Amino acid sequence: MAGGQRSRERVAWTSATPVLALVVLALEWGRDLPTWAVIVSVIVLAAAVLSGVHHAEVVAHRVGEPVGSLVLAVAVTVIEVGLILAVMAGGGVGSDTLARNTVFAALMITCNGIVGVSIVVATLRGRSAGFNAEGAGGALAAVTTLAVLSLVLPSVTTSSPGPTFTTPQLVFSAITALGVWGLFVVVQTMRNRELFINGRDDDLEMYDGEKPSARDTRISFGLLVVALLAVVGLAKVLSPTVERTVVDAGLPISLVGVVIALLVLLPESLSAMQSAGRGHIQKSFNLAYGSAMASIGLTIPCIAVASIVLGRSVALGLSAAEIVLLALTVAAGILTVTPGRATLLQGGVHLAIFAGFLVISVSP
Repeated sequence: MAGGQRSRERVAWTSATPVLALVVLALEWGRDLPTWAVIVSVIVLAAAVLSGVHHAEVVAHRVGEPVGSLVLAVAVTVIEVGLILAVMAGGGVGSDTLARNTVFAALMITCNGIVGVSIVVATLRGRSAGFNAEGAGGALAAVTTLAVLSLVLPSVTTSSPGPTFTTPQLVFSAITALGVWGLFVVVQTMRNRELFINGRDDDLEMYDGEKPSARDTRISFGLLVVALLAVVGLAKVLSPTVERTVVDAGLPISLVGVVIALLVLLPESLSAMQSAGRGHIQKSFNLAYGSAMASIGLTIPCIAVASIVLGRSVALGLSAAEIVLLALTVAAGILTVTPGRATLLQGGVHLAIFAGFLVISVSP
């Protein structure tokens, strides 16, 4: 009885939040906001993100696993791209590096934060946590390739000044990112689906309980669209205030990208932790690496199109410190996934790298 009541309460607030967010957006659009209104908007924005991902989960539950993990990853990436484009359109301080900062932050959060916490949670239940090394290794290889081609190459090419691509290079990077992501989707969902489950029947599905009806799925899809529109609009309204607050506090403007990535990946992080707590760490890895890949494979093409249309240069190349962190992440990831079984030590290593990223973000 109590479980059913909690479920109904969750449905009630997740259904009302997108509509509430849209109303708040209509009331605040084009106005200078007082402090109390900014606080309310931030709370509503965060609630809209959580609501949007909840409705994406309903759709994902309907289509099943591992396609469900991809649906979640795409939904989160759509929110991420919307937030980036909303800030870029405003042309504020650091808008040319926002995409790079957000995508890199997403990589560190997924490949170190989510992976690390998931391993720690899973190994608290036993001495080690097993997963399919072939699937996790292939996903990590794809993430590494996309990260290097999209975020490292701009820092070492010489055809354009600074950490930027020329237009042909940007087009190549966008097509490659989208192509590798699409290839991964085909492999994960059709050709080699067995590599992304752990060989047990309960690993085939990510969610408990009966699948939602077709009617509930359609309603959730509609509310998901409303939530996405509200999130992007509220981000547009709040971006000048957020940028001004970061600058006034003496913090690097790159922190805005970290905040965006933390916000959009919070629901997925919670889902990964819940799966790890039930002993399904393979699902946690699917979420982590799938989100990392979608963050690059979908974000970079969208940013490339926006850059060309708006005629605005976008700095994608990482700094030397960030390249070092990326290299360390890849090395630790390889050593983690190769045995097909992780211990508490691997989880602690990934969390240490993630902590180093947070320190560098605040104090470059």
